[in-house]
Amino acid sequence: MPCSSLSGVSIEETAAAAARTYAAQRPELERLTKLFIEFVTELLDDAGINYVSITGRTKSVESFAAKAARTVVTDDGETVALYGDPLTEITDQIGVRVVTYLRGDVTAVAEVLSDQFSVFDDRDMGQETARQGRFGYSSRHLLVAPDPLKPLPAAYAQLKGRTASVQLRSILQHAWAEFEHDVRYKGTIPVEQAPDLDRRFTLAAGLLELADREFTEIRDRLQASMEGQQVPSGQDDPRISSADLATFLAGQFQDARWSRTDHYAWISGLLLELGITSLDELTGLLRSIDLAGINARMGYRHPPAAVRRLDDALLAVFGQRYIALHGNEHREGALRARLEKLRA
Repeated sequence: MPCSSLSGVSIEETAAAAARTYAAQRPELERLTKLFIEFVTELLDDAGINYVSITGRTKSVESFAAKAARTVVTDDGETVALYGDPLTEITDQIGVRVVTYLRGDVTAVAEVLSDQFSVFDDRDMGQETARQGRFGYSSRHLLVAPDPLKPLPAAYAQLKGRTASVQLRSILQHAWAEFEHDVRYKGTIPVEQAPDLDRRFTLAAGLLELADREFTEIRDRLQASMEGQQVPSGQDDPRISSADLATFLAGQFQDARWSRTDHYAWISGLLLELGITSLDELTGLLRSIDLAGINARMGYRHPPAAVRRLDDALLAVFGQRYIALHGNEHREGALRARLEKLRA
């Protein structure tokens, strides 16, 4: 029997009408989803966050229609629509997923996003599971929109007023969630085997949490051991190699996280443009400036990654010359804003 709504139009009819409108709007939402992915990628790259992947999806028409048709039973026993206005109340039409290497990096990503976006909801499913004394699904879910009080780059102006559901996971959390979802939602678990397989999923989640902690300890111990380590430089390429630079910066900035591999290569190219082709030259430059003071003036809410620390130092020393480098063409505006902060 069709459920009724207060307006006299059935819930099914209301949901179907909303789904038709959503289908017409979806091509535009797909374009906005790509913009959100680009914006999040730019923010994390600029902050020096080390991540595995940033992907996204626009909610399918079928999924939207099913969600729009959901109902709830009131205290009076009346069945009503869960969403009075599905087109505005279903907030996960645009979805972005960030997969990091380690659990600690999930927190760093969330802090970077909260600097630029208004955060309407923030649920850490891993913490909720842990408070119940269990192991299982671990993922952090944010509902965000560009902060209207903060300047929005012109390239992303069309995101103003738009919300996105952002899912944050470490790579091990992602592996568990994807496998568990694939198995359960295909209905391949026989009823008689469900209790044992539930136990095995729980055991696997606990082991992966332990592995995440061990990988974090390995990273932290390696970074701590790199202070003062001598790195030989190659003679064939005038640039400082990515591997040598990564080792050097890990010792130079012990409180910083590792950066993405391609970022070391990128900033090595900037060093070459500045005429810095050896670690000895770079060491002399960094010893001549107040690195702690530069970091303090930037006022980061999260510890920036190693390449970002070097990027700030080069910006502080060379100023406009650094901004004008060929390798910085894509971020001149952002660098000028950071230089103003450094000189304030």
